[in-house]
Amino acid sequence: MSIIPEFAAALADHNIELDEEVTLRLQAYATEMWRWNEQLNLTRHTTWDLFVGRDLRDCLQVSKVIVEGEEVLDLGSGNGVPGIPLAILRPDIEVSLAESVAKRANVLAEMVAELELPVPVYASRGEELLDDFRFSTLMCRAVGSIAKLCRWVEPYWSNIDRMLLIKGPKWIEERKEARHLGLMGTLELRRVVAYPLGDDAEQAEGAILQVWPRNRQLQHSFPEQ
Repeated sequence: MSIIPEFAAALADHNIELDEEVTLRLQAYATEMWRWNEQLNLTRHTTWDLFVGRDLRDCLQVSKVIVEGEEVLDLGSGNGVPGIPLAILRPDIEVSLAESVAKRANVLAEMVAELELPVPVYASRGEELLDDFRFSTLMCRAVGSIAKLCRWVEPYWSNIDRMLLIKGPKWIEERKEARHLGLMGTLELRRVVAYPLGDDAEQAEGAILQVWPRNRQLQHSFPEQ
């Protein structure tokens, strides 16, 4: 198998350099995802430029603040982003996927098997999963607002160390809402990665937010950006 020219061009356009084997595995994932997309409507990002400039971009950014050996749960995985690309990019960590919609969970399991990735797929709601399992990091992308996620995770902080939220520029408004609702009183929120989106809005920035209990000392800390 060789790298598809359109994929190589999209990587070059976004100034992303990857090992050839990693590139081929990401290519296989995107191709498989788009094949299933014809049946299940998993994503609107159906070109190499959108896959690289949005999906892969976010995965690369969140990978910067995950350390070797972490156990990461991708909550509401949907089409497998960011969990599956992250597992390809970072084989030194353990990634699990949680998807409550059974049809999507079944497709994720098929894709993981086809890609030969050691990634468990759970067809269950996050609260059911966190009643029985523990993860170092809960990772969320396009799942809900900061307020919604802080409310949801409140009973489960004993089973996770932190949340990593992949957000667009509206995260500042979401943080304001969460503070207004009194949800941040016992939590710390830090922007640990900031990066240009290169989308419609000029100078729009994406962010990786780290959220954790205020009285908890995390094993690995990252400076605020």
